[in-house]
Amino acid sequence: MAAPAQMIGSSLSFLDAVERASAAAALNRPVLVIGERGTGKELIADRLHRLSPRWSQTLVSLNCAALPENLIDAELFGYEPGAFTGAQRARAGRFEDADGGTLFLDEIGTLSSQAQERLLRVVEYGELTRLGSNKPISVDVRLVGATNEDLPGLVERGRFRADLLDRLSFEVITLPPLRERAEDIDILALHFARRMAAELGWPRFPGFTTKVQEQLATWGWPGNVRELKNVVERALYRWGDAETPIGQLVIDPFESPWRPKSQPMSGHGSFAAYPPTASFSAPSISPVDEAAALPPPRLESISDLRGAVAAYEKQILESALERHRHNQRRTATALGLSYDQLRHALKRHDLLGE
Repeated sequence: MAAPAQMIGSSLSFLDAVERASAAAALNRPVLVIGERGTGKELIADRLHRLSPRWSQTLVSLNCAALPENLIDAELFGYEPGAFTGAQRARAGRFEDADGGTLFLDEIGTLSSQAQERLLRVVEYGELTRLGSNKPISVDVRLVGATNEDLPGLVERGRFRADLLDRLSFEVITLPPLRERAEDIDILALHFARRMAAELGWPRFPGFTTKVQEQLATWGWPGNVRELKNVVERALYRWGDAETPIGQLVIDPFESPWRPKSQPMSGHGSFAAYPPTASFSAPSISPVDEAAALPPPRLESISDLRGAVAAYEKQILESALERHRHNQRRTATALGLSYDQLRHALKRHDLLGE
């Protein structure tokens, strides 16, 4: 069995989540792991398995969002010959593969209603039927689900079964985003930097300059630990000097004067080119409220639409900045954007003031 991935951090919120996972591991109960992308949900699932009585058995993982709806049932529960076009021979599903061990379902909130119904039966009775069969198969599987969505909210909107959520939520472990673990940023950055230096064949890691340390500490990290890892490793690779401290970060590898421009989606303005990448607490002022406070642009002709949309977006940004006293993080939250998305928008309209 491969060595477990390291979980690094000293913040109380992070340590509390790890401790709760360690305590829940010994119990044969489902666990839900909630957190933004890049917070380490798969590491918690691995910990739940390795510290459980099932540690010597298989840990099977499936990203539910990676498969189309018409294949997820076959992947989870298996199928018999002739169950659907192309099913020429029987195949066991992930539940059977994980029998005696742990099944980790990432992005569980994306499951179709049909898959949720079948999953409920497995969780409730420990039985499944392959597609194209009426013969029940007993399985002994410990289920761990993960998502970056608000599952109770999905239940309220009719997108997730309340009875299934009740059975999955014996324990719910919510991972803090990296922006709430400020004391861990330096620790994680040093860890990733040392590993990358070794991979590059450097005799040692030469350290970061003060400027880079400040950038690491003040960036919002919408991609969380995964983003930090990429940024640090990229910095060493591009710096290419094993003797002097790393003096430059490239946080956005797509930044370029020749970067293709995204076209705004009809009816949504150019913000549509930058969909939200992180979850924030509910803003006190919604994006609709921000826009409603401004008069709509007046068009002389349809050819003026693109310029009018850009001008209206700039008005919204200026109004939101003024309303929040030019605090960019509060402005981003009020507009339903991540910090880096707001910075991109401000840069497009020359509103950075730098």
